Amino acid sequence: MATIDVTVNSEGYRVHVRDHWTLLDLLRDGLDLTGTKDGCSEGVCGACSVLVDGRLVRACLTLARRVNGTRITTIEGLDAGGAMSDMQRAFVEQGAVQCGFCTPGMLVAITALVEAHPEPSEHEIREFLSGNLCRCTGYARIVAAIQSVVGVRDTRARA
Repeated sequence: MATIDVTVNSEGYRVHVRDHWTLLDLLRDGLDLTGTKDGCSEGVCGACSVLVDGRLVRACLTLARRVNGTRITTIEGLDAGGAMSDMQRAFVEQGAVQCGFCTPGMLVAITALVEAHPEPSEHEIREFLSGNLCRCTGYARIVAAIQSVVGVRDTRARA
């Protein structure tokens, strides 16, 4: 066991973690923040995406001990003062949520993209989300939801 100090969604915690715990275990089992999903436990599906000090990481691949002293943002931390954020609302309005399992990871990932590139092109959106798997939507409505919120540049070649 180890004791770590971590800030999750702007709230400080001192948590006892088991040696084998991942950040995903810490969030779901240690802090009861179940919005972050365990899709594959191998880092390939993106369902467990969270931000650690502003960087997008796979919580299933990150040892809990490694996040000591960091700031973590999960899906629960993306709301706008208790209400849905613009991006969350757009996902609902555009029908980008079907089963919803991938949605938390998608929303966290797109938050990282928009922080780095406030006006991403459609290609940049699709490229960035390539690490987040969705079996239900086919991505068209997800991309449309994102485009409805951010300024999107048309990067297609003009003829």
